[in-house]
Amino acid sequence: QVQLVESGGGLVQAGGSLRLSCAASRSIFSSSAMGWYRQAPGKQRELVATNTSGGSTNYADSVKGRFTIAGDNAKNTMYLQMNNLKPEDTAVYYCNIKRTRFPSYDYWGQGTQVTVSS
Repeated sequence: QVQLVESGGGLVQAGGSLRLSCAASRSIFSSSAMGWYRQAPGKQRELVATNTSGGSTNYADSVKGRFTIAGDNAKNTMYLQMNNLKPEDTAVYYCNIKRTRFPSYDYWGQGTQVTVSS
């Protein structure tokens, strides 16, 4: 099993920035797809950004140009840099690593709260 520990969430004013980190208990990112998701109260969890093991990235339309996903295999850590934050970005953010081919797995972090005030 792999444990994912998130950090970096908090309260920030609109227009500010935060950097979320997700540290894995062992080396695994090099063979995994990485992703960040978020969920606001009463809403479904939505994909924010993904980064495959091949390096391709994908972002939700609502965060394009503002958020950047990155991974550091040497540190077993993935990041989400969030700039120009908006109140609608307020949510619990979850990191995820997933492999669909054998041996498959799907690990999630505990979630970290991001609150953006106007």
